[in-house]
Amino acid sequence: MIESHTTPAERVQLLRQRIAEADYAYYVLDDPVISDAEYDALMRELRQLEAEHPELVTPDSPTQRVSGQPSRQFAPVTHLVPMLSLGNVFTPEELAGWARMVTNLLGQEVVWCVEPKIDGVAVSLQYQDGILVAGATRGDGVTGEDVTANLRTIRAIPLRLRQGVPGRLDVRGEVYLPRARFAALNQAQLAAGQRTFANPRNAAAGSLRQKDPSLTASRGLAFFAYSVVQPELLGIATQYDLLQKLGELGFQVAPGAQRCTNLAQIWEVAERLREQREALPFETDGVVVKVDRFAFQDQLGARDREPRWAIAIKFPATQGQTRLKDIVVQVTRRGQLAPRAVLEPVPIGGVTVSSASLFNEEEIARLGVLIGDRVVVERRGDVIPQVIATLTSQRTGEERPFRMPERCPSCGTPVERRPGQVGVYCPNTWGCPEQALQRVIWFASRAGMDIEGLGPERIEQLRDAGLVHDAADLYRLTVDQLVQLERFADVSAKKLVEAIEASKRQPLPRLLVALGIGDVGEATARDLAEAFGSLAELRRATVEALQQVPGIGPKVAQAIRAFFDDPQNARLLDELAALGVTGGEMKRRVVGDALRSQSWVITGTLDSMKREEAEAALRALGATVTGAVSRKTTAVVVGREAGATKLAKIAEYGIRTLNEQQFLELLAQHGVPVPANR
Repeated sequence: MIESHTTPAERVQLLRQRIAEADYAYYVLDDPVISDAEYDALMRELRQLEAEHPELVTPDSPTQRVSGQPSRQFAPVTHLVPMLSLGNVFTPEELAGWARMVTNLLGQEVVWCVEPKIDGVAVSLQYQDGILVAGATRGDGVTGEDVTANLRTIRAIPLRLRQGVPGRLDVRGEVYLPRARFAALNQAQLAAGQRTFANPRNAAAGSLRQKDPSLTASRGLAFFAYSVVQPELLGIATQYDLLQKLGELGFQVAPGAQRCTNLAQIWEVAERLREQREALPFETDGVVVKVDRFAFQDQLGARDREPRWAIAIKFPATQGQTRLKDIVVQVTRRGQLAPRAVLEPVPIGGVTVSSASLFNEEEIARLGVLIGDRVVVERRGDVIPQVIATLTSQRTGEERPFRMPERCPSCGTPVERRPGQVGVYCPNTWGCPEQALQRVIWFASRAGMDIEGLGPERIEQLRDAGLVHDAADLYRLTVDQLVQLERFADVSAKKLVEAIEASKRQPLPRLLVALGIGDVGEATARDLAEAFGSLAELRRATVEALQQVPGIGPKVAQAIRAFFDDPQNARLLDELAALGVTGGEMKRRVVGDALRSQSWVITGTLDSMKREEAEAALRALGATVTGAVSRKTTAVVVGREAGATKLAKIAEYGIRTLNEQQFLELLAQHGVPVPANR
């Protein structure tokens, strides 16, 4: 918090300095130093002071221009029309005040278009006669950076529009990194010993500004279009209709846009999106409300480099600052020692946070965090909050470093560091009480058998009472045993026993996930269940048989076989089977041999299925799928935007090719199920 100053002029000067520092760190260095919530607070205070003291407004104030400075790493590009920033509102009252301003200026009521506000990097794409010729970041709103080569690598950006548009058309939108890709990217960064990204927006910005386009391509960036500079070229009169038109031109647009006729509808849309935001595959930090009709937008114009016809409703912050009081170590179900931050309670996104994940020693070292530090904490949905930054400038000298224990805090066994793995482990798999507890917690969790009313605290209570030591013990519990425990009555005890009994009907894929077999997630569990039909058959499968399942390689096959060969696991499975927990039987997916000993390649994009799904279908018919065309290649499936090099080799070697329709017909001919269209 900035200390108060005696005069408005001094306060304004300090606010401008802090905002300028934040802008430079975020837009030029791609290394933010404050949270979005703090930045918004600084800007709102500066706007208020300048409104109260107009004599203090200067041309170089951050309120007089869009934030950001173009990097010298890329050639500057002057935008055809400036890319304006948006003002923010946070409450229904503030929204109503803005709406009154709009309707008063127009002298009539209007229809609004409400869209998700994507948390990414704003860019402008230039199309000439329907072909992409240039692309640039927003920069300072007037001048951006030429990142054409990098933008061309994003598959969601069409190189040629699906409908002809004569002349120049500037399309604007947001480049973003999907959440799944962000998680995978940070895992790869950690594995490589490199710095992780604080959030998907920073990862998208850093990826878009790579000197090597191939590195940008590897990051998996995506794009949502939301406006054009010249809507008259498309014969479109409203924002909502423009979004539909952009889809016809070949762009992705953010889902959930709606027309609204009053403020209650607008706020309802915003609240619904806020509730759903953690389930979305992309980051959103609010909604954008626009006057729907372009003629009215032109009439309203802009003020202070912000359009009068649009505003952002910002969601509550998902980040906060607090003090790290201590670091404690927990043991996971797989034996890894996981450091956890004990925090001074801080409200984030409507929830009070008092602990956060620190993952491992390497992450603590990367953050440079000491016990006693002020830290930035991020919370996203039901995921355990995590520390994402250390505020080293606020240290007092009383902070102290963390040391990972040399013995397991649960069982006292000396810990070990395994070659090629990040983390420290307790090797006492079957004798460590905490590992046993965490295995049962995972088994009963929503991702596992989904036993209602059986959360971590309840399982720990049952463990402490000597009633539950492993998953099989859950199915031996009786109402008479439970009513003897604190916080249990007849009704709650009966409900829990019934919920445990009902979990016996869970299908085989869910049971396989609940067992915690290494590297077996939902998709792999489903593939195993379909391939072998029952747990009994799967337990008998050899490594070679496991490798015949699409998507399972030698490492995963060996891990599965090792799980079933372990005597303790075998005992648990036998006990579960005796108690009626088998996962039932599934109809087996027949693996054919029509393409046995053949080598196939897939190039380009398929509309009917993902690349991995197509490869799995080929392997189901016995084919080997590779990424490179050679003289040994039997056939190539050619999709949209196929690689030029591969096409040249196909022609040179005279290799058989199948278009997407022919490929689908081949699969149907041999009875291989085809995924539903995306």
